[in-house]
Amino acid sequence: MPLLPEHISSFLDTETDSKFKSELLDLLNLRINKLCFEECQIDRIQCTLTPLCSRRFLLKLRLLNGLKVEDQPGFCYSVHKNIVLRDFRNKTVVYKPNDSYLYLIDFLDVFFHGDYRKLNKYFTKQDFKEINKVFNDRINNREENFDYLLSEQKKFMIIKYDDKLHVIFIEENYVLCNATRESIKELELLHALTKLFAKIYFPEISLKMIPNDCIELTTMIPKETLFKISKVPPDENSSKKDNYLWNVFPNDIDALCQFAKEINIYYDKLDNLKIKIRIGIESDYYLDKKMKGMLRYRDLRLIFNILYRLYEDFYILWV
Repeated sequence: MPLLPEHISSFLDTETDSKFKSELLDLLNLRINKLCFEECQIDRIQCTLTPLCSRRFLLKLRLLNGLKVEDQPGFCYSVHKNIVLRDFRNKTVVYKPNDSYLYLIDFLDVFFHGDYRKLNKYFTKQDFKEINKVFNDRINNREENFDYLLSEQKKFMIIKYDDKLHVIFIEENYVLCNATRESIKELELLHALTKLFAKIYFPEISLKMIPNDCIELTTMIPKETLFKISKVPPDENSSKKDNYLWNVFPNDIDALCQFAKEINIYYDKLDNLKIKIRIGIESDYYLDKKMKGMLRYRDLRLIFNILYRLYEDFYILWV
């Protein structure tokens, strides 16, 4: 039987001699560098259309470990940046650049080209007052369809451009573009994401952060709305509200249970139906028997879609 990837992984997990591990990792590093700098980008057509690493993930490997743009295979990175740009402009791309990482200055060049040099200077100085001026000018005077929010500890800035989400890691000087399947690894980041979506889609919902634990969201269905809901299962002539609460709402709660730490549904003192959801950075599903899965950006969208529906259909008319 030939040597398999799982054999190498097991060896790195169990071997106690650091010298052996180091030699193996050096061999792996040599192979990666040869693949990137000598085999792939030398053939520019191949590198553009069928790179030798899936979706150019070796660029991400270097970027997330603090390597600079000059340490990347230059042509491959330029193609990667151009794919993000073409997707932003709704042009044809070889693959959708979901969960793609760019250095901050390149992200600003793609999405805010006319202001990218001064924005990069302001981010370097962490001059958020000037950054706000530039962004607000673009929103108010250029009719650009984006919104943004700076996290409380100023570690992250969330930018929602049309229906796509981008996360600036300010201290690390890079950006996660088109966030979808990546995990949300810090509670501060989850709080910022929740605040931004709440501001845009359901501003009256109660939102608070429980330090080192979770984010708590509370919405409600007013008693006036509840009184109008049918007391018997709906038929084909029933209202959308009846159909939703009888047939869809239980399934939505089941879906939320996959991602929420806790869900409480109860009547308050005024007989309104309160729905309290606590969300942490861990999901309630397991990657294996020992390790819980992390909450992903696409999971958060599912949660927000349910909250938005409750807000629009059952709450907003009564505020």
